[in-house]
This record gives sequence, structure tokens and C-alpha cells, in this order.
Amino acid sequence: MPIQRDTVRIAALGDLHYSRTTVQGSLQPLFAQISDEADIVILAGDLTDFGTAEEARGLAREISGTLKIPAVGVLGNHDCESGQQAEIRAILKDAGVSILDGDTTEIHGIGFAGIKGFAGGFGRRALGPWGESIIKSFVREALDEALKLETALARLRTERLIAVLHCSPIQDTVEGEPREIFPFLGCSRLEEPLTRYPVTAVFHGHAHHGQPEGRTRTGAPVFNVSIGLMRELFPERPFRKFEVDMRPTVPERRAGDRRVVEPISRIENR
Repeated sequence: MPIQRDTVRIAALGDLHYSRTTVQGSLQPLFAQISDEADIVILAGDLTDFGTAEEARGLAREISGTLKIPAVGVLGNHDCESGQQAEIRAILKDAGVSILDGDTTEIHGIGFAGIKGFAGGFGRRALGPWGESIIKSFVREALDEALKLETALARLRTERLIAVLHCSPIQDTVEGEPREIFPFLGCSRLEEPLTRYPVTAVFHGHAHHGQPEGRTRTGAPVFNVSIGLMRELFPERPFRKFEVDMRPTVPERRAGDRRVVEPISRIENR
């Protein structure tokens, strides 16, 4: 049943990299803190380290034992390492996490669309589909991911839309990483769907040493929530907190001869 309040609190983080060597119970204080401070948690990919079902089961135990709020997320490239993505999704679903892959979900009146995303680079330096067939296949993967995101966003009917990715759709949030690896951290093609729909915010991980925020070319805020970066910025809580304004849209009004449209929603970043 949707909560009835003026704001919905979101916590977001990515790149947990849960592995066989992670101490069982070590994430429970984090998930308990998130449960106390947020209404929804976003998990932005690389949830496991080697993409095994064993790692996913360990993470699921941490989540099931402590997390008390709805969770939505995507897988990352590490989660694909062992070819066990389907099993990982099923394990995390049983633990209460909605893993999106071109899918959507609605929680507390907010529509979520999610994909893993892919690499390829940014702007005029993005890799083009020319030359060897393997290069064309590489570029096609990014295009297919962008199409999945666009299709998902088109299905949502909520006023507040949030996109969740693992790879970055813009260059601004990977600045700070070695420039040589920029093309492997995301792709501008993932930004295209975000310019066609009124997204409230975009969250991604993957760039462990990137910048915490940027904007799409149409002004939508994009947040890098890799846990390593979050630990640097917020040592007392290694996740980002957001408040989404859920108050009803104020109808268009007129002021003299000027047409004035009131804002639909806002996010508070803390």
C-alpha cells in the first residue's frame, strides 16, 4: 500500500562487490541504517564480485535479515562474470529486491526503470559502428541497452520517473577516473532515452573514483552512487540520501500575459 506523505526518502548505493571472503553480517549495520533513514533503497549494480550464485546467496542473507524497506536495483558487469545472472536475479528477488533489466516497477508512487547499461564512450569520441563485425556488435550492445531503457520509461505512467543504471550515461560523473578507461565506464547512447522523458533523477555506479553528480543535456540530475565514492563523501553513511517531492502537481496558471508552470517535483540532496 503506498505511503501517504509529501516526500519519499530514497537511499542509493552501488558496487557492493559481495564476495566469498566478505564477512557474513558485515553489511547488516549498513542495511539497518538505510532502513531507518529511507523508504526505498536503490542498488546500482556490481552487487556481487564474481557473479556467482554463492555470492548472491550471501548478499541475500544480509538483505533478508536486516533490510526492512522495498529495494530496487540492476546488475552490473561483475554480476555477469560467471554467466549466472538469471540465478542471481532469482535469489535477490526472493530476498525482496526487484532487479530490473529493461523492466519497470512502481513503489510509493514513483516509477522505476532500470538497465545494466554498457560501455562505448562519450560524445564525439564514442565508438561508432564501423569496421570489424565485432566492433559493430560492441556498439549494438549499447544501443540495445538504450532501447531497453527507452521502452521501460515509455511504459511508466507515474509523474515521478527514476532511471537506475550501472554504467554512466554521461561523462561528467566519470571525471576523476583515468581518462584511458572512460570508454569502459559508460556511453552517451544511454543518455538518449533520458532526454526524451521527464526523469526526476538518474542513479548509477561503476565509476568508483568519479564525480558524485552531473546532469543530462536536458538538465536531469545524474548521481554516481558507487559505495567507494559514497564512503569518501559521507563516511558516516556510505550511501546517498534523496527526498522526492510527492505533492500533487500544481496546475498551470497565468500571471498577466506570462504563462507560468509550477514545478512537478524536486529532489533534496543531502
